[in-house]
Amino acid sequence: MKRLDVIGNVSRDLTRYPDHRGGARLDGAALLVALASAKAGRRAAPVCVLGSDLGHLPEAPGFDGIDWSAHKQAEGASASFDLEYDLRGELMTVRSEYGVAAALTTHALAHVDQHPSGHYHVCCRRPLDVEMVLDRLVQRAAVFSVDFFLPSAEAMIRASVPWLTRAATVFVNAAEYRVLESVINTDALAEVVVTDGPRPAVVRHFGRQTAAVAPSARTPSEVSGAGDTVAGTFLAHRSQGATPPRALAEAVEAAARNVEAPSPPIPAPRRA
Repeated sequence: MKRLDVIGNVSRDLTRYPDHRGGARLDGAALLVALASAKAGRRAAPVCVLGSDLGHLPEAPGFDGIDWSAHKQAEGASASFDLEYDLRGELMTVRSEYGVAAALTTHALAHVDQHPSGHYHVCCRRPLDVEMVLDRLVQRAAVFSVDFFLPSAEAMIRASVPWLTRAATVFVNAAEYRVLESVINTDALAEVVVTDGPRPAVVRHFGRQTAAVAPSARTPSEVSGAGDTVAGTFLAHRSQGATPPRALAEAVEAAARNVEAPSPPIPAPRRA
């Protein structure tokens, strides 16, 4: 089983809800997908750029199950996002500071060139240049999957269209799937995982539904990162030979536990 290299951000985020839930948390799709994959039994490495404020993260307790050999360290602030949700957990507004993640595309391209036969998951979010990265992955004949982030999903999905038929798996939520259907014949996509909040998640293979799993009823503490947990867990189980229904069931249950649990805190630097 090959390592999963996850191209994306690791960030310091602030989440806000009308009922005063939320707060500062360690976040970023590259971190959460890799963490979910590692918990499900597959070695995973974030291909990311960490700022000096998170440079200690690879040594922090709770994150030593991740392979940190693919990250880059840079001087400056890590990416940060201010995320405002409504009571239903729908994302309303996002304010972004990319910081050192502005160098992510260059780092990701260099990593792909060094590891052309790797297995990749691409978190299609700004500031990543998804066209350059997906084109390089296809040039190298690498195995890859993709996901999106709703505020930028339409632009990112449209930018990704020329390469989506080469993706092993495409992860979207219900709103993103509608965008996907408007720009590409989804019958041409090998595997699509569609989540829909508290409603059943489904898997489609070349347009045909092959699995559906309804999440168990949980009281959400934090919805941010649920989709990343689905992606990392699903990919880990599929790589271990699980059928799509089984992998989806494991992924949906992992995401349900994730939204119920407290947010991961930002680890304090270790004292010398």
